[in-house]
Amino acid sequence: MKLPFYIVDVFAEGKYVGNQLAVFLNADGLDAETMQKIAREINFAESTFITAIQPEMSSASIRIFTPENEMQFAGHPVIGTSWVLMNKIIKDQPRNLKLKVPIGEIPVQQSGELVWLQAAQPQFWDVFPKEGLLSFCNLSLEDFNDTLQVQEVTTGSAFVIVPLKSKKALENLNLELIKMKEWLLANCRTNHRSLYFYCFDEGKIFSRMLCIENNQITEDAATGSASTCLQAYLLKYHLPKIKIVNHQGDFISRPSSIYFDGELSGDYFDIKIGGKTQYIAKGEWEV
Repeated sequence: MKLPFYIVDVFAEGKYVGNQLAVFLNADGLDAETMQKIAREINFAESTFITAIQPEMSSASIRIFTPENEMQFAGHPVIGTSWVLMNKIIKDQPRNLKLKVPIGEIPVQQSGELVWLQAAQPQFWDVFPKEGLLSFCNLSLEDFNDTLQVQEVTTGSAFVIVPLKSKKALENLNLELIKMKEWLLANCRTNHRSLYFYCFDEGKIFSRMLCIENNQITEDAATGSASTCLQAYLLKYHLPKIKIVNHQGDFISRPSSIYFDGELSGDYFDIKIGGKTQYIAKGEWEV
């Protein structure tokens, strides 16, 4: 069995930055175990498998895998896969698409070079004392933002949002594996356990996403799902309307630009993130 595939860089202003993504077509005949093995083999942060395309309805169904697990929702795979579908696969190149993932249907729109997704409504979970994080990181209490809290938020995948005061604290951040793993296991509500540190600096947001995979601390170049959680968090606690670029990946030489455009109206969160996708390669995978 042969699978056509594409490789793209997502949330990338140019080639060879942003977050890498492999997109596999004609994957309806694959079982989850095989998809997981392929994702582990290519070893990008995520790979997607297109299991159905309905071009007449501008919709498609996908599954998303990290090298270790299947994801219910992830932002950069949705953005990158949608770009491939709209620009390389579906003949009439629609500008609007509905992408079906395990948590439901995600509306996607392309405007110019940017592909935007609309996130599901957020849930705000536990608030954590900042002192607890000191057990596994090199931060001091003075490095945390005084006015905002540490909280787990989900729009489909959950992240612990950690507000810091300065870009210097973010850049110098160092975590200890065993104690971090203990804290995540003790405190996070789902099997997706990740920390999303951020700060404001000169009118920009800078962020870092760190989690544990293959029993080691892994840093992601661009995390769309975490960005939807961060945007929800900022709409609730910072400003009810936000239009800004989130810069991630700067400290691992994969700079990424994740565009925010959100508004909180009453209890409704209008959360949109966008980014550019760069075409890198296509090929054929032998299963």
